[in-house]
Amino acid sequence: MTESDTERIIQVQRAIAATPAAIFQVLASPAGHVAIDASGMLMSADGDPIVAVDDRFTVQMDRESLQDFPLGEYEVIVVITRFEQDQAIAWTVDGELQPPIGHVYEYELELIDGGTLVTSTYDWSRIHPNWEVAAESIFPVISETNLRATLGILARTVAPGQGRPGAGDD
Repeated sequence: MTESDTERIIQVQRAIAATPAAIFQVLASPAGHVAIDASGMLMSADGDPIVAVDDRFTVQMDRESLQDFPLGEYEVIVVITRFEQDQAIAWTVDGELQPPIGHVYEYELELIDGGTLVTSTYDWSRIHPNWEVAAESIFPVISETNLRATLGILARTVAPGQGRPGAGDD
């Protein structure tokens, strides 16, 4: 991976006081994606829970919350690119914009004492060449703050009222 590639990846982590299975259940659910989204773009989702690579579900989107591009409401298809039960899930999006952009969202789950270390990654290092010209003005679509806030909502969803594992152990 080149230096320019690593500049196109945002990665954040949070320890959550829940099992990988409990967290994965939310991440494998189309409605779970909407429930934990901190960007405000995901309005609703339709589809069955994810069980394998190449599974798909539909998400109704609205970029109004980002105030960046006046796209109005639109729909994308989430396409699962990595699926490891209770360990990792990743996806890209397909939709009206063709060819698909090629940016990837991913969660990795690692069992730790008292819970799970969740790593959230947003990677636009391998976008389709047709989108390269627009890369500077479009990406990142979501910010590091959005990723961190989504992990906070995920923690509140799967472990309400629980502290972070390891907090206060110093």
